[in-house]
Amino acid sequence: MRKFLGSMVGVVLLVVLAAGEPARERKGDETQGRTLSGQVINQGEQPLTGARVYLQNTRTLVVKTYITSQDGSYRFSALSPNVDYQVYAEYKGHKSDTKTLSAFDSRSNVVMYLKIHLQK
Repeated sequence: MRKFLGSMVGVVLLVVLAAGEPARERKGDETQGRTLSGQVINQGEQPLTGARVYLQNTRTLVVKTYITSQDGSYRFSALSPNVDYQVYAEYKGHKSDTKTLSAFDSRSNVVMYLKIHLQK
């Protein structure tokens, strides 16, 4: 009888642990999200320091901004994998084309280069 009870406790424990595992995996995926990074460059492919990058969540319309570093790089992390985002850059009154990070893009790390054509 003791053997039987010990076996039943072991089986119940395994069932409880197995049932809890998928919930933890889903929670981890939601909090980690995607990362969008890249570089803002001019028509000669030189990095633009101090360019302002705008990232808009197309569902909530919330906009995040990032000012590029000396090498023209930018980075947005913890982005929802289930939302489309639009991204563009501005530098001294000039604007890059707007690009879209689609919810259908399953990559966790996406790199986008934003080119700004400066007039002389």
